Amino acid sequence: MKRVLDVVLASVALLVLALPLLIVMGLVRRKLGSPVFFRQTRAGLDGKPFEVIKFRTMTDERGADGELLPDAQRITPFGWTIRRTSIDELPELWCVLKGEMSLVGPRPLPAFYLPLYSAEQARRLAVKPGITGWAQVNGRNSLSWEEKFRLDVWYVDHQSLWLDLRILWRTIGTVLAKEDISAEGEVSATRFCGSEKTP
Repeated sequence: MKRVLDVVLASVALLVLALPLLIVMGLVRRKLGSPVFFRQTRAGLDGKPFEVIKFRTMTDERGADGELLPDAQRITPFGWTIRRTSIDELPELWCVLKGEMSLVGPRPLPAFYLPLYSAEQARRLAVKPGITGWAQVNGRNSLSWEEKFRLDVWYVDHQSLWLDLRILWRTIGTVLAKEDISAEGEVSATRFCGSEKTP
């Protein structure tokens, strides 16, 4: 039933939002150049890697050493606007249709975080990652990594269609309120560097 809900809602959303998405694509191209999309390898179900796709929000500016400048220096006012409204996440609906993601589940994190998880934290990989999730409607990026993982694992243990519908409904309010978009002093979340591992 969850997969049916994913396909139906993602398909409807892409149809309804087709024109706005094309407009955003044009704006990203004009203001940030190519590529329009940001792609990154993330860990999916059981840690299987897949490529997540989002609207690009930052420039490719580099320092004298050739390295990318910090995120805070590369994000533009336009990029910040589409992040605050979560518009940058909408291309992930395509990942939902492909079956790599679900509408609801723990957020997909970079694949290079995998070796840093404790055994308990790794349980978040027992379900497909989602566009939104229990952690996202309970603090999002204002939470510590330990709090996020605890909420992700709680979702894994309590997942149900009713809970998914509840999370989707609460996501609307979270997006409209534009709350908890970034950690203090960060463009989005702080980098996960691991925590004390438990057996």
